[in-house]
Amino acid sequence: MSSQPAPLAPHPDRLLPADPALRAIARRLYSTVRDLPIVSPHGHVDPRILLDDEPFRDPAQLFVTPDHYVTRLLHASGVPLEVLGVGQGPLPEAAAREAWRALCSHWDAFRATPVRYWLESELAEIFDVAARPSAQTADVLYDHLAERLMKDAYRPRALYDRFAISVLATTDDPCDDLSAHRALVADPTWSGRVIPTFRPDRYLEAAQPGWADAVVHLGEVAGVDTGSYSGWVAAMEDRRSYFIANGAVSADHSHEDVGTAALADREADRIHRAALAGTATPAEAVSLRRHMLLEMARMSTEDGLTMTLHPGVRRGHHGPSNARFGPDTGHDIPLRGDFTDPLRPLLERFGTHPNLHLVLFTLDETVFSRELAPLAGFYPSVYVGAPWWFYDAPDAVRRWRSAVTETAGFAKTSGFIDDTRAFCSIPARHDMSRRLDAGYLAGLVAEHRIDEDEATETAVDLVSGRPLEVFKL
Repeated sequence: MSSQPAPLAPHPDRLLPADPALRAIARRLYSTVRDLPIVSPHGHVDPRILLDDEPFRDPAQLFVTPDHYVTRLLHASGVPLEVLGVGQGPLPEAAAREAWRALCSHWDAFRATPVRYWLESELAEIFDVAARPSAQTADVLYDHLAERLMKDAYRPRALYDRFAISVLATTDDPCDDLSAHRALVADPTWSGRVIPTFRPDRYLEAAQPGWADAVVHLGEVAGVDTGSYSGWVAAMEDRRSYFIANGAVSADHSHEDVGTAALADREADRIHRAALAGTATPAEAVSLRRHMLLEMARMSTEDGLTMTLHPGVRRGHHGPSNARFGPDTGHDIPLRGDFTDPLRPLLERFGTHPNLHLVLFTLDETVFSRELAPLAGFYPSVYVGAPWWFYDAPDAVRRWRSAVTETAGFAKTSGFIDDTRAFCSIPARHDMSRRLDAGYLAGLVAEHRIDEDEATETAVDLVSGRPLEVFKL
């Protein structure tokens, strides 16, 4: 048996159809979109990475610790989160090497997952790694990557340009002063476009610990007394205006459900005051949130922010890990989806409003064809969001595309959403989507359902046209 490490060489036709006739069509379609600029209208990259433009510290910081897609699978394979550096801040070199070794030693855990696809693309195509990660190659690869990271060509701004990113949206708290975004705009040496996204979840969840303090702080930042419900509304409107003035184009919402139901003003104010006093019941807190979400839609019809809903996740499913390591550490688990009736109050009020763009995401693929596509197939305001999180994977993307397109068409989808904190995975994620769409379109061409010129036009539109239109970019 050879002692040489296995090569790392992603196949140029990866993810394209296996059938030779289909693959030939898919290759042509993919070639038209392969090098198009990346539009990333929803993600979680820290804008200060680009503002400071400091070298990434080490391979663990870049590929392991911040990426819950990676850490959750390693944890499932028996690697403790503390070994991976989760929740610990910058790691000393010895700890960073240990986290990287854990990834390499458990490389087989990623077989057939999108994480494997992303990591292979990043390592081979960005960092010129030629050997497959393993326990035997871990230290050599660490040194190779660490050497690359010290070069100017691997600083964040240089990579942003290399990735051909035309716009990158971040996710931001309504009380954020957006100083990093403003500093980037003012920097004469920076020509990229990084825009904030309004994410008000914590200010709608009156049952969550810390809600009252958060609402008081919201009022302080907005210069409005939030002791009343009308004050809360005024403060939200003020902060949305501030975000828009600083480049925001969307407001993102993630709750356990998408229920919307109006309360009378007096009742909303009563529950709001009770929640501030800590006396609101759980049912009252839910009813207030559902009313507030309806108000968020109303605000979007007036200020034009695209409204995106990312519902259906049980955050912090493992309480001990959540207490020790904090949120977004790999143990958020999907819930059943339900859209048709919960969204009806919102859609009856605003579903045909010309200024509302409402993008619906789900982690329950049973609703792709049963609910999301039919809603988008009637309401002008509704778009179906691309597969997200657990469904940002080749087979799930194919299922989504088939289930949604036959009812709603291509035009009522969002374009690809990378939704990532892992900066270097952005081009790999978008490339995966482009390859999968090329394969799907190739099948339509081969079946004579559309002509190849239409498929080419559609492939380009999915990369450039859809996200620009849906997110009003």
